[in-house]
Amino acid sequence: MRFIVTPEIFEKLPDLYVGVVVAKGVDNSQDYPNIDELLNKYIKFSQEKFDGVNVKQNEEIIPYREAFRKIGINPNRYPCSAEALFKRLSKGKDLPHINPLVDLNNAISLKYTLPMGTHSLDGIEDNIMMRVAQVGDNFIPLSTDKIEEPDEGEVVYAVGKDVRTRRWTWRQSEHGKITNETHDVFFPIDGFTDVNKNTVNKARTDLAMKITEIFGVKTQVGYVDRNHPEFEWE
Repeated sequence: MRFIVTPEIFEKLPDLYVGVVVAKGVDNSQDYPNIDELLNKYIKFSQEKFDGVNVKQNEEIIPYREAFRKIGINPNRYPCSAEALFKRLSKGKDLPHINPLVDLNNAISLKYTLPMGTHSLDGIEDNIMMRVAQVGDNFIPLSTDKIEEPDEGEVVYAVGKDVRTRRWTWRQSEHGKITNETHDVFFPIDGFTDVNKNTVNKARTDLAMKITEIFGVKTQVGYVDRNHPEFEWE
């Protein structure tokens, strides 16, 4: 199976760099107190870091806002997932604990100030693609059964016609949602070669090590950029 970023994405975002972690055979149904501790630690860390800060003017967030504009998305109306996360925390609000894989993803995202995703690989045969939306694509917002059709040309993560995220990293779908029954998972870590490639790589390594330590499974790691637009795993 492969993760593919299509050429039209690199035409708009030539410096796009996506770190990838894939894990299989995870038991996501148990309680993992160390993940709870990590998430709580980085919630507090982020609340302090962004207390009184205008998040959209933060130097780590600005590149994502600029990238959103380059691909035709208004970041004021549709902020990237990291910006939305830190806006919430800057107001002193907490994040809910959802399940171990999602909580671990959020903890690493907070630690490194990066947008990160979690996508179930269970039961899929098509490749995961970052591409522009096409006629016939469908998206189901989290916790709903409403079917939406993304705007044609909108940047999405998709598996076949099932859109996993709309407007790049703005909103996630019921398609590929991580649940307690999820066993195989794909994590994309979105960044840029000229801004935060090293940070993305550190987050990727950190996440992979913690998955192995906590869940006792091996991981496969890689990346996608303009010169390497595909990452394949077994």
